Order: sequence, then C-alpha cells, then structure tokens
Amino acid sequence: MAAAVVLADRGYLELNAAERGTRRRVRELMFSLPGSGVSPSTVRYADSAGGYWYQGSGQLGSVTRNRFIHWATSGGTLELVEESLDINLLNNAVQLKFQNCSLLPGGVHIFETQNNIVILISTNLTVHRLMLPHPARMYKSELITESQMQSIFMDTGKVHFRDPSNFHVIPTIPGLAANSTASAAWLSSDGGALFALPSASGGIFVLNLPPHDAHGIVTTVELKQSSVMQRLLTGWMPTAIRGDQSLSDLPVSLSVHCREHDAFLFALYQDHKLRMWSYKDQMCLMVTDMLDFVPVSKDLRLATGTGHKLQLAYSETLGLYIGVYLRAPKQGQFCVFQLVSTESHRYSLDHISSLFTSQETLIDFALTTAEIWALWHDDENQTTVKYINFEHNAAGQWNQVSVQPLPAEEVDIRDDQDPRETYTEAIFMPGQFANAALLKALQIFSQGAERFSDLSWDELKREITIAVENEFQGNITEYEFSQEEFRQLQLEFWSKFYAYCLQYQEELSRPLALLLNQYTNMVCLLKKGYLSFFVPCSLVDHLYLLPDEPLINEVESTGLDESEFSHDLVSLLQCLRLIGESVSVEMALTMEMDCCRLQPPERAAEQILRDLIANDTENLMEDIHSKLQEIRNPINAIGVLIREMDYETDVEMERRFDIAQPLNVRMHLSQLYGSSTAVNVVCRGVYKVAMTRFLICRDLLILQQLLLRLGDAANLGGGQVFHTQQNLLHRTSVLILSYYLIRWASQRLASDVPVDELESNLQHLSVLKLTDSTALTPLKLVTSPQTIVELFFQEVARKHTISQLFPPNAAWDETGWSWTQMFSEISSCLLQLLWPSNPGFLFPECLMGACQYTQLQEYIHLLEPWCHVNVGSCCFMMGRCHLVMGEGHKALDCFCEAASEVEKEEFLDRLIRSEDVEMVSTPRLQYYDKVLRLLDTMGLPELIIQLATLAITEAADDWRSQATLRTCIFKHHLDLGHNSQAYEALTHNPDSSRQLDCLRQLVVVLCERSQLQDLVEFPYVNLHNEVVGIIEYRARAVDLMTHNYYELLYSFHVYRHNYRKAGTVMFEYGMRLGREVRTLRGLQKQANCYLAAINCLRLIRPEYAWIVQPASGAVYERPGASPKRSHDGECATVPTGSQIEILELKDLERECTLARIRLTLAQHDPSSAAVAGSSSPEELVVLLVQAGLFDTAISLCQTFSLSLTPVFEGLTFKCIQLQFGGEAALTEAWDWLAANQFSSVIATKETSATDEAWRLLSSYLDRFKSQNNLYHRCVIKKLLSHGVPLPNWLINSYKEVDAAELLRLYLNYDLLEEAVDLVLEYVDAVLGKGHSYFGIEVPLSATSPRVWLPYSAIDQLLQALGENAANYHNTVLYQKVHDKLEDYQQQVAVTTHDLLYLRN
Repeated sequence: MAAAVVLADRGYLELNAAERGTRRRVRELMFSLPGSGVSPSTVRYADSAGGYWYQGSGQLGSVTRNRFIHWATSGGTLELVEESLDINLLNNAVQLKFQNCSLLPGGVHIFETQNNIVILISTNLTVHRLMLPHPARMYKSELITESQMQSIFMDTGKVHFRDPSNFHVIPTIPGLAANSTASAAWLSSDGGALFALPSASGGIFVLNLPPHDAHGIVTTVELKQSSVMQRLLTGWMPTAIRGDQSLSDLPVSLSVHCREHDAFLFALYQDHKLRMWSYKDQMCLMVTDMLDFVPVSKDLRLATGTGHKLQLAYSETLGLYIGVYLRAPKQGQFCVFQLVSTESHRYSLDHISSLFTSQETLIDFALTTAEIWALWHDDENQTTVKYINFEHNAAGQWNQVSVQPLPAEEVDIRDDQDPRETYTEAIFMPGQFANAALLKALQIFSQGAERFSDLSWDELKREITIAVENEFQGNITEYEFSQEEFRQLQLEFWSKFYAYCLQYQEELSRPLALLLNQYTNMVCLLKKGYLSFFVPCSLVDHLYLLPDEPLINEVESTGLDESEFSHDLVSLLQCLRLIGESVSVEMALTMEMDCCRLQPPERAAEQILRDLIANDTENLMEDIHSKLQEIRNPINAIGVLIREMDYETDVEMERRFDIAQPLNVRMHLSQLYGSSTAVNVVCRGVYKVAMTRFLICRDLLILQQLLLRLGDAANLGGGQVFHTQQNLLHRTSVLILSYYLIRWASQRLASDVPVDELESNLQHLSVLKLTDSTALTPLKLVTSPQTIVELFFQEVARKHTISQLFPPNAAWDETGWSWTQMFSEISSCLLQLLWPSNPGFLFPECLMGACQYTQLQEYIHLLEPWCHVNVGSCCFMMGRCHLVMGEGHKALDCFCEAASEVEKEEFLDRLIRSEDVEMVSTPRLQYYDKVLRLLDTMGLPELIIQLATLAITEAADDWRSQATLRTCIFKHHLDLGHNSQAYEALTHNPDSSRQLDCLRQLVVVLCERSQLQDLVEFPYVNLHNEVVGIIEYRARAVDLMTHNYYELLYSFHVYRHNYRKAGTVMFEYGMRLGREVRTLRGLQKQANCYLAAINCLRLIRPEYAWIVQPASGAVYERPGASPKRSHDGECATVPTGSQIEILELKDLERECTLARIRLTLAQHDPSSAAVAGSSSPEELVVLLVQAGLFDTAISLCQTFSLSLTPVFEGLTFKCIQLQFGGEAALTEAWDWLAANQFSSVIATKETSATDEAWRLLSSYLDRFKSQNNLYHRCVIKKLLSHGVPLPNWLINSYKEVDAAELLRLYLNYDLLEEAVDLVLEYVDAVLGKGHSYFGIEVPLSATSPRVWLPYSAIDQLLQALGENAANYHNTVLYQKVHDKLEDYQQQVAVTTHDLLYLRN
C-alpha cells in the first residue's frame, strides 16, 4: 500500500462510462396494437430511467456477478441495456418501440426467477410482459472463462412478447388516471404478472396477467377505500368535514413489497397520506398522514402532493424501511420509517429520521437501510447528488458528490497553436464527449447531408475534420486574405462545431435516475445518453474539490491529536483552495509547460507566486496569511499531506495468481472487473485522482514558496525553513511530476497495432525469456480507442491487483464485498503499479509487449530527468524503442548504458534470470547475451559486432565467455561479408572446438559465395592441418559436381607449393569422378584431374615424384562420428594393416591415358559414359570394340600390354554384320569407320562400307603380327563359326603364313571340299608349282632344305572322305587326294634317291 495511508475514503466522485468506440448496436423491435381502431396517443410523459441488479451481482462465485440491466424511456420507446463489469456482453441492447403508446415514467419493472428474467412494462394504453432466459441457464458451466459472452437480449427477436398472453390493453373501465403517472408491478407466487395503476375513477386497480404457460383470463381488481379504516373514517366524520375524496383517491407514488403469499402495496396519495394495501385481502391495512411529521404543515396541507416520492428498502435482519420524500414550496423533506407489525397483524410505522433539503426539484432518490442518495436538477442545468447516513447523522448534514462537470464552454487557444489541432484534441480528449454527442453534432453541422452511424473513433475524427474544413472552404469568398484572417475563420467554424458538441453533450448528460446496488452499495447515475458511476475518493481530494463543507468532525486520523490534526489539515487545504481559485489559465499553463518541458516545477511555482502577488487585487495574500496563522504546525501538516499523496513503496507486488488457490476460484477471479466498462471506470478514477493531486501539488508548491518568503513570520523557525526548502519542496516537486506523468498516461491513447505486427514483436521479445512476466502477453487491442493506462490495467495490472486483494491463504468469501472498498483498493494498487518511483516495472513492460513504442518513448522521456528508480530498465526500454524505430546506433548506446544497472533493478534481474544462457560467469555478461540475442532476432549484425566487442572487455578472465563472444563476432562478420575480420575473430577464439566449428563454417560459406581467393590466401597459422582436414572432409562428403572442394584443396596446396599433395588431391578427385559421376562431363573433369596431377608431379624432383594411391571405395569418417555397425548390431571392425600402393609418374600417365580413352568413347557414344567411367582396361577394350573405335582399342591394348584378340574378333564380327546386314547397318558403319585411320585410301572407284571394313581388317592383320599367327586364326575362326566363306585375300594371306593350320581349321568346321583344294594346292606348291603363295622359299629338291606336309591333317581328311564312301563326290575328292599324294610320294622317293646320291 502507499507509504502512509492515514486518511480514509470519505467522498464520492462521478465517473462517466460513456463509450468512445463504435456506437453500441441496438436491435429494434416494434409493437403495435392489433386492429386499426386505436388512435395515436397525444400524451407524452417525461423521460425516465431505472435499472435492476441481479441477485447474484454481489457474490464472487455467481454467473451474474457485477451484472445489471438499466433502461431508459422516451415517449413510446424503451431501450434496455445489459451491462457487466466483468465481461463484455455481446448483443446487449434492445430498443422496443410501442406505436401509439407512451411509456409511463418508471413504468418498467424487472424481476428475477430461477429460470427467467421477467420485464413488466406499463404504457398509457397497455401492459406487457417480456420473458428472457436467466444468465445462469444460458451457459453450460458456471465458470466463465471468456472475455466476452452473449447477453440475455441476444435472442430478443425470438421472444413472443407480441403474444396475446404477454400483453393486455388497459380496460376503459376503470381506465388509467390522467393526472397520475404512478405505477407498480410484481410477480405472483404462481408466476402471474400484476400491474398496479391509478384508476380514473379513483383509487388503484390491479391488472393480473396469468402465467405465460397457463391459459387463463386477465382479471382486474380495484383497491378503493372500502376497508374498515375507510368505513370508520366515513362513520366518524360527516361529509362536509371529510370534503372531496378525489385527493385521497389519487396515488402519486406506488411501491410493492412481496411476502410469501401476499403483496403489500404502498401508495402515497395527493392528500399526503401513505396507505398500505394487502392485495390478497384487498384491504387497506394502514393509513399514515405524512404531514404529522412536517414541522410546519399548514401551507402544505392545503396544497396537493404531486411531487411526493416513495421508496422501499428491505433487509432480512432489519425489516422493511419506507422512505418518503415530501415536496414543499421552499424545502423538501425526507422521512424514513420502519414497518412494525403486531401479533394481531396490525401494522404501524416507526419514525426513524426526518431530513431536510433546500433543493426544490428532486429527480430521484434511492433508499437503503442506512442511507439516502438523492438526485436534484435545477433550472440552471446543474446536477446535484447528495447522500446521508440517517442513522448516524444527528446533525442532518448531507455529503455532496463531486459530479462530472460539463466540458468547458470555450477552448483556450494560444497564438502559437493551430486551431484545428487544438479543437480536435479538446473534442477527442478521453472522457470529454460521448460518441453519440459527437455523431449528433456532426449530423447537424453537416446539415443532414449524410447519415453517420457506426463510426469508429478514428473515422469519426476524420469525418468531423472533413466536415468543418468543407464548411470553412465553402464560406471563403475571397481568394487572398491574411494569415490572421484565415486563423479567425478557422476559429469561427471550429468554435461553432464545438458549441454543437456542448449542446448535445449537455442534453445527453441530463440525469434521469439513481441506480443503487443493495448487495455491494454501488450507486450509478442514469443519464439520458449514458451511464456514470459514483466511486469513492480520499478525504484530501474531497476537501480540495468541495472545500466549503464542514467535514472537520468527520476527519479520521491515526496517531495524531484529532482536533489539532483536523484543524491544521482543513486550514491547509483551504489555503490551497484559495490559491487554486486565484491561479489563472495562463499561470496554470506555466506549470503545465514546465512539467512537459522537464523543467523544475519549483521554478514555475515561484513564477506563479510572483504573478499572484503582482496581481493581488482581492487581498489574496492577506487571506492566505490569515489562514496560515490558524495552522498550528504547518510543517507537520504539509508532511502529512505529502505522505497521504505518495504511493511510493519498497514492496514488490506479487506477479501472478498463486497455484495454491482452487481452480474454480482462480477462474472466477480471472474475469473480475475485466469488462471495458469496468476498465474505463477504474482508469478514469485514476485519471481523476492524478488530475486532482496534480492541482493540489501545484498549489502546495506555490504555498511552500510563499512560506519561504514569509520566513519567521509564518511561525516556522529557522531550522524548519531549511527543512521545508530542502525536503518538503523536493518531495512535492517529485509528487507533481509523478502525477503529471500518470495524468498524461491516462489521456494518451494507445495505437491500434495489426495482429501480425504484434506477433512479430512478441517473437522478437521471446528471446528475452521473461518467463515470469505477464506484461508481454497482450496480443490484441479492443476496437474502441484505449488509453495506455486502460490497456495496462486490462491486460496486466488487473490480474496483479486481484492477486493482492484475494491472496491464496485468505478465506474465500462467497457472500459479497463493498464496492467502495474494492474500488479504493484497486485504484490504490493501480496507482502503485503506475508510480514511477516504485521498483515494479510492469507498465513499461506492458507497453513494450503491446507494441506501443511511440508512447513508451514519450513516457521514458517524461521520466528520465527526475526519476532515479529503474534508470537502467528505462535505458533498456528506450533501446528497444530505438530498435523498432530503426535507430540502431542509438539503441546500442542505450543498451550499453543500461548494463551498469544490472543486479540493481528488478526488471534487469529478471532479464538475466534464465536457464539456458551460455555465459554464466557474471550478470553483466548474461545481460549482454540477452541483448545480443535480441539484436540477432532483429537482424542487426553490425550492432551485434559492436556490442560483442564491448562485452569482450568484460570477459577478460573468462575464456568460455570470450569464446562465445568471439564466435558471435565471427558469425556476423561472416554474414556481412567481412572475411578478413571473420578470420581474425576465428584466430583469437580461445576454445579450440569453437574455433574448429568457425573454421568449418568459414570454409563452407566462402565456398558457397565463390570467394575462394580469400579462403586460399588466409595464412591459417597453427590451423593448416585443420583447414585441410575440413576441406577434405567436405570434399568427400558432398556432391562432386555441385561443389568444388577438391579444386579448392588443389589451389590451397598449389598456393603453398605443396605439389605432391596437390597431385594427390586431383588424383583422388579423378578416381571419385570415375566411380560416382558417370557422365560425359564427369569424364571430362576426370581427364583434366589426371592431367593436373601429372603436371604437379612433373614439377617435383624425380625421386619425389610419387603419390600414395587413395584407397578405392574408402569411407572417410568425420572425427567424433558414431561407429559403424554390422547387420547384427556389433561394431564393424576397421581393416588394419592394408597395403599402401605407391603411384609414380608413369602410373599416373597410364591412368590419364585410360581417362582420355574413356572420354573418347563417351564422346563417340554418350550412352556408354555410365559404364565406361569405372571400367577396367580389359572392359574398356570391349566397349571400344562395340563402339567401333578399333584404333583407340588397339592403342589401349598396347598401353596396358593387352592382347589384340578382342579387337580382331570384334572387327571380324562387324564385317560379318555388314556382309549380311541391311541399309541401316551400312549407314551406321560409316560412323565408326570414320573414327579409325586407314593406311591407304581407295580413290579409284566407289567402295562400300563392307569393303572398307574388310580392308580395315586386312590392314590390321598386316600391321600387327602375332606369335603363331594368332590374329589370323581368331579372324578365321570367327568367320567360320558364323558360316561365312573366307575371303580370298584372307585365305591367301593365311596360306602364306600357316597353310597347315588353315587345313586344320577347314577340318574343324567340316569344310572337306575346301580342305581337298588346299591339300592339292599345298602339295603342288611343295613340288614347286606356286610355292611362293604358301610361303615356301624353295620347293622339293635334293639340293633345297627339307619340306614337309601336314600328314596328320591330311590323314584326317582322307578318313573323313572315306567314311562316306556312298557319296560319289566324296569318293572323287578322296581319289584326287590319294592320287596327288601318290604323285608326291613318288617325287619324294626320287628326290630322296638323288639326295642320297649326292651325299655319297
């Protein structure tokens, strides 16, 4: 609570609850009497209003808590509105229009049953019953968790109030009295609706509508003076003495009190008598003459009592109270009675009190069992509300309520102010004008040109500005006029519109009735256009606002002498009031401007005092000096007054509901005073307190300056003067600035923020991890304009306040509470939360969470020069504001300035109190970490670098924090493209693991950006192996064709002249390309890689020109990776002791050749690239042969020392295909034939592809000799196996080199005839005939070397021919061979003989 709350709440203020947003949507329903014979009513009664509080409105656990219905009548229109102080009700207004009828004043009566709300309505022609569902029956659960819900008027259109059972036309007999508007209504025990109305024939008649669910007939009962009392009076007194009975028969006010099976109808008649009727017995049970209680009743007895009023108040403990107001020409009188009954059921009135008033026109009064509240309205349009406790006020002293004044009749505009801005600000100041008044003024000012309805606050402001400007432009007749003339025209039209606003605001402010809640003692004032509430105010405010009331005897004090304290306090406040009444508008503006401009208020007070002394024409100073002389101890009185107004506290309020409370309790309390109406009233109350206290502090400062001037003459003493100057003056100065700030916040409207912007803001703030803060949760703004204090109370402060009012260890009271006490405590808690000097920082937090950064900047600007609490928190908030406004460097300065206050302020402590902050060494480093995260979320790398650099100086001895900060600096330098600075931050990182991570990130990012030169040229001191390992890992882990890590690593080694490693890298690159990238482009890159590797090795001395063969298919593991497992879950064993293979330059050249050949194959046949990439030389030969690249295949075979047999076989097969193929095969053959080089060109004649193929085969057989004529044999075998006749050139060629083998081949393939021919030719060649064709240098002779024949093959031939002797042809062939061999044998014999002869 406040530092010293020594004065109890003693007065009341009126606070209006007029809406500022879009006008409430009202559903209209029309009722017209059936038939056309009813003529329009010429009677129009005065407007009236009233209301009804639900029976559970005072129970904390009730669905209808703080809920009520109020109504207003005008002619034949009835408007019903349901309000709640806890939740916003939807569809809560309905307007009933009764055609050709006029509603009786006060003719609306509302009742509550278990299942329904019943509204009974009386007009001059009809009575009506409206049945609505009870709120408790509309919701499935008694726990209301939503912020808004449907009103009971939601389905009013479905209610059958036009049903004949729910209305009835007042019968012409007895008919309604024309001279009385009294009415009463109640519900019977069986559910019927009864209406008591004055009868045209005298007395009262009661009309009974049967229950709505019963089929009955309407009955009428007349209550006339036919009771025992009537008969006794008639019998005792002659007619001449009794006089005319019309006065006694006409009631002017009716009230009903229901018993179990009866209803007592109290009627106050024009003859000033109060009669009590029993409806059940239809008897008058009691008659009391009110004039018996009037001191001087002679004049009053002769007058008719048309202005009398009657009210009832019932309490189960105290019984029934009757309040009667008797109107007299010069003064009115209230009489309060208590109904007393005897055992014989006789009733009488016990007079409790008589109270007198000087006001004449009473509008309404409300009665409780202890108090009377009265409402007056005079001819000068002044509203007066007073209340009195008639039980404990023997002096009969009324207490006056400080009613809401109408807006000022004129707007003061300085010469330096723009008329449009000033008038707009005055018109749209919160609490100044009702929305309906502005709409009406706009409609009239626009001369009905356009119909305005359902305009929001901003739309209304825009339309008003346009309307005034259009009117202004339309009345300009001259093209040129001076600036002063232009200003005067603006003032004229704006003042005209302002006058319209005043006129309609005054009309809407006309009071109609009081509405008192007997359960919580809340009092409301029902006006024509809106509703207002009476709220308690402190004694200080009450004395200042109403200084002339003799309240000395009612002052409560604690710890001080009552009379001395009371006298000093009242005298002091009277002095302040004198000063306040003398301060002119210009003087008041001086203080306002100094507070706004953050100048010391003491200086403004001194200036105002000088002006007051200089312009003192009414002896103000003498009056003040006289009052000061009456104060026994001015210093003490000023100190008490300052303590009363100071809300500074060192106690931090609880931050949330305690989970120890039961769930249903927390759910009930979560909605308490959560509606926009309650929020508006509470915050208007705080504004009123701030405004009043600001004026008190202003006048107190002026008084203290006067005391300094007076010195000893003021009976202060020397020491006390110094104390006043140094202490009280400073404290008052802080107070006035505090109240100025709260007053400003109570008037400053919140900005309407889109939901996506709010969500983005909360996302940015989520990195702060203020987990225990409820101030960062609001995600919405209501549609009507809110002040920032209303926003704060609705979303944050209300929950904290309720947690203070209902602590978890307190007893849960279901019965009820006092509105005055509750409002005082809520206002006090809200003021504490708003008080700048308190340690709590929820208000700026809420503004930050709700994205109200402009307002937050203004708030801190007004706070900074004089408030020394939460300085660091304010700097942080200002930094956040600058961030949102795009002023990053200003934000950084604020964040750095706030760092010095860490560990000193509650908000900054919560900011650093987080579980996952990496830097845990010092609180200031934790603070820096949070700010860095915020800047990171906002995407401000440059500011992050600056702040992290500054934070490093704080972490000089903490290597972990330094590592985190340097990692942060590295990251954002890298993001900005500052590669050198990023590298420098990396090298200074003391944590090796973080350094390695940064290095890895540097490599990856620069590669992605293609900034490879920077990456290669960095020196990498003590990091060479690490960077090589990182690049190698990346090279082996990513796709070869999309990333160039191998080329980067090659450049890295070449830049450092490490050619062997460069060659190793390129060779590994080429190997992987062959395995993994089986495309033409991959083969091209492979060839280039091998060339680069060869070049590297050629740059090295020969003895060092070697590399280690990379393991084929090796798996490269990253350090720290999880172990690989086999299919059964066991860790797979890593092969050890694998043999290392050394590759020299010649090995690389062979690989390069192989790569080029693969590329050649892929270029010729792209479809073969997928196979050729990883093929061995043997496999590649087959692929080349299939593609027809025979020259390339032969080259490959020669390089790798492979046999040419596959080449000859393949070419032979190609020839066979061409020999027997079609045109398509011939056409295709030219492609592969062109890829081979011919030894000679045949240009003399046309040649076919088949001929060229055979010629190519022939040339290969001629060029490439083989041992044992292997190539000829394989060609012939291929041809013979396919049944292709051997070409002559091949036969001749093979005969020359190996005729015997040719014979054996003929035999193998069963070519007997060709074999016979060959044998015959071969024998002839041996004998000398054509021996050169068989490669025989010298034929058979005695002098030549020996010759031979393949006898085994010839024997096989003869055997094959002889086995089929039945075949004549075979027989002929057999005989030829046999004969030829005979000839040969003979020649051999001759030659042998000659040889032997020669030897001998």
